[in-house]
Amino acid sequence: MASLNKVILIGNLTRDPELRYLPSGAAICKFGLAINRKFKQGDEWKEEVCFVDITVWGKQGESCSEYLSKGRSVCVEGRLTFSTWDSDDGKKRSKLDVTAEKVVFLGGGKGDYSDGRPAQGSGPAPDEDVPF
Repeated sequence: MASLNKVILIGNLTRDPELRYLPSGAAICKFGLAINRKFKQGDEWKEEVCFVDITVWGKQGESCSEYLSKGRSVCVEGRLTFSTWDSDDGKKRSKLDVTAEKVVFLGGGKGDYSDGRPAQGSGPAPDEDVPF
């Protein structure tokens, strides 16, 4: 039977990206993403927020660390990853997060985008794909 593991999310960073390097030299960048959903229930508008942890590898992770910061809007395309481990108190823990395959920077970032071009040193222009 065929299967598919594909996720596309648009949201805002909940914290600055954290970049580290594995002993192999591979870059790994992690950040949180908040995805807001507004809906009408009866005559009232409600809002719910979904928080998702994102992992980005390699050069794309380095770019995310350099150009993204808390509050920045991004579109993340990737796959769900399920992890399990034993906590310090011996309990089984599990977590579902997203491993990004593509991150698109949206909206304003570091610098001024008033004329449609990023300020010098501000990173990729809005909606520009970050190369792998």
